[in-house]
Amino acid sequence: MLEIAKLRHASEDLIERLEKRGIQARRLVQDALELDRQRRGNQAELDQIQARANAINKEIGQLFKRGQREAAEAKKEESTQLKTRSKELQQTQDQLAQALQNVLLELPNAPHPSVPAGHSGEDNEEIRREGSFPDLGADARPHWELAQEYQLMDFDLGVKLAGAGFPVYTGAGAQLQRALVNFFLQENTRAGYREYQPPLLVNADSAYGTGQLPDKEGQMYHVQQDELYAIPTSEVPLTNIFRDQMLAEADLPQRLTAYTPCFRREAGSYGKEVRGLNRLHQFDKVELVQVVKPDESYQVLDQMVAQVEALLQKLELPYRILRLCGGDLGFTAALTYDFEVWSAGQQRWLEVSSVSNFETFQAQRMKIRYKTADKQKELVHTLNGSALALPRIVAALLENGQSPEGIQLPAALHPFLPFKTITRS
Repeated sequence: MLEIAKLRHASEDLIERLEKRGIQARRLVQDALELDRQRRGNQAELDQIQARANAINKEIGQLFKRGQREAAEAKKEESTQLKTRSKELQQTQDQLAQALQNVLLELPNAPHPSVPAGHSGEDNEEIRREGSFPDLGADARPHWELAQEYQLMDFDLGVKLAGAGFPVYTGAGAQLQRALVNFFLQENTRAGYREYQPPLLVNADSAYGTGQLPDKEGQMYHVQQDELYAIPTSEVPLTNIFRDQMLAEADLPQRLTAYTPCFRREAGSYGKEVRGLNRLHQFDKVELVQVVKPDESYQVLDQMVAQVEALLQKLELPYRILRLCGGDLGFTAALTYDFEVWSAGQQRWLEVSSVSNFETFQAQRMKIRYKTADKQKELVHTLNGSALALPRIVAALLENGQSPEGIQLPAALHPFLPFKTITRS
């Protein structure tokens, strides 16, 4: 959530940055500023009345002591009127505060100045690409055909058990999943991240804290009876560990990693891009989260990008890095880099990671602050990134590694598997 103080002091700059997203930001910002003006004016009147009421109460006591009962009774009447007015002003104050909160919840994060303008993924800026495409000729096959041939996963069985978008991994396919999780976690913990195993269901406060609510309410699985939400990413529980906390400067940075299944309704998804592992309702992912001092967050973002890049290099997958344009930027992010790997069987790029800096946007919602060396209280910056999401990594490994002898797997995974090549059963 954007801070109202920033809107007061830099509204034109924020409006210009927000409009990179293709939204009519000026109206929302002006609505927020007007509600803030009313709220502050109302609070000033409330403070004056409460101060006057406190002074009168002292006068009443003194008047009774001096035997001036008639004057004291008159002051009591005035005190009663002030209490009535104070109650009215407090009710108005609560209403204005809630109205302001509702407007602020509608405002997405302001893009970083480096974010390019644009409306969709076609306007994203390619930073660089690495690796060479495998030369598989016209016989390259998509992963769903390979998965069936090598008995790695069963999409029809997933439909029977749950529905489309819930594949069942079997044999070498299940082992490959486990190997990737172990590989990612090992690399992340070696890089200084502490491993967590968080819950897969969270309460509404947690979902609001990281910005999934109200922005993506329709995309989350909701257990209405218990008012819990299935996590779309472990970013949600990991970042909320620090909700409502005042951290010491010495506690920062906080580096967290976790493996979890993730759940997304993906309402409205259809077509060839959802075939096979391309888009699922349940999938496995290893996540990175950092909570840092504001002046360090963009250096940390670069470090997280390098961490994800190193994983893809060790997996020997050709990849490219994109800086997302304003129209493709997530609601909560100030700057996001997407990683895409080349899918040799589908002849297209597949997104496998997003690495984002949220600046103070999530911290403002969750009230995560830290105390500086000179005892000042400041909001932290939060960041997260996929390291990595498994389905499209698996798809790319199968498609790029296919050969007449079987599916060749990268050397980085060999210590985690009882085989180096997936062969037909």
